[in-house]
Amino acid sequence: MAVAPVDLTRQHEPFRAEFRAAFDRIVGSGLFVRGPDIEAFEAQLTRYCGTRHAAAVSSGTDALLAALMAIGVGPGDEVIVPTFTFFATAGSVARAGASPVFVDVDEQTLNLDVSLAAQAITARTKAIMPVHLFGRLADMPAIQQLAADRDLKVIEDAAQAIGARDANGRLGGAIGDVGCFSFFPTKNLSAMGDAGACVTNDAALAECLRQLRNHGQSGEYEHALIGGNFRMDCLQAAVLSIKLPHVDRWTQVRRALAGKYSQRLSDLPIRLPDPGPAGAHVWHQYTIRLADRAQRDALLQHLRSRKIFAGVFYPRPLHLQPCFAPLGGEVGDCPVAEQAAQCVLSLPIYPELTDQQQQEVVLAIRAFFHA
Repeated sequence: MAVAPVDLTRQHEPFRAEFRAAFDRIVGSGLFVRGPDIEAFEAQLTRYCGTRHAAAVSSGTDALLAALMAIGVGPGDEVIVPTFTFFATAGSVARAGASPVFVDVDEQTLNLDVSLAAQAITARTKAIMPVHLFGRLADMPAIQQLAADRDLKVIEDAAQAIGARDANGRLGGAIGDVGCFSFFPTKNLSAMGDAGACVTNDAALAECLRQLRNHGQSGEYEHALIGGNFRMDCLQAAVLSIKLPHVDRWTQVRRALAGKYSQRLSDLPIRLPDPGPAGAHVWHQYTIRLADRAQRDALLQHLRSRKIFAGVFYPRPLHLQPCFAPLGGEVGDCPVAEQAAQCVLSLPIYPELTDQQQQEVVLAIRAFFHA
């Protein structure tokens, strides 16, 4: 039985009529880029996140870039980022003209090591950008305290973590100064193409984000800022509005699947992911760790030979990426991230994954270990 990395065909089937109605309505209106669907989705997202404001944008990457621009990050500034994450986290900092400062991750959670982040702060540091990796909240109380002590802004990269909550019920993305979401088709809440959003409780910051996404325009052909074309299109907003009410239900299914993986794989010589406190993980990925790269790659090949599409997120830490070589990163700078990159493997997990499919994954892994 083939096990795909995601199954959007099955997810979208119950919404076909709603999608078609939204498509026909938008085509009939002629409002494809700016219109009531954008405002409706923003209002819906603010209610869901418990924030005062939201700004829909064209992608999760553009959400990060717009957030950096809105808080004034630019040439000469530094932004603390974890080195073990998707490229956009640090790439957006570089695109803003600033320097990403790569920090190792916590060995247990693979999220930003806050104690090392504190050591990396300099007079040039403008912000900290924690990532809620694989859907598990970073240590936001410690990050918020560090930022407050050092007068820094916090931009949450919540691209993988919509719906994750801390002990006080706050959603990831709604804790820092601004939170950034991605709605790429593989995400827990997905559009039918690229889309993203920023959320914040700061009215001035929200207005700045809205101007930045439209070339910095403050009035008709009047540009108070130099922004970009970061606009979400109305079709994506309509799709997201239809799907957002279901994201918590899908998260519960993901949590159940994660629990089954942990139960069914607990006796094998692999390291299972830490779920953290209740509600803190939404399981965008279920990522195990093997003994080393050779074993990880062998298991990956074994699974793919059975048409089970596991993935490696991520095979190279950002401080070792060629484009960041001028920053002077070397092997050994971030040992936890470097070791994780050699041994992580993410198993298929999504709401449409059937128990039979999950059993196929488990049996294949057990066969690899002859268990």
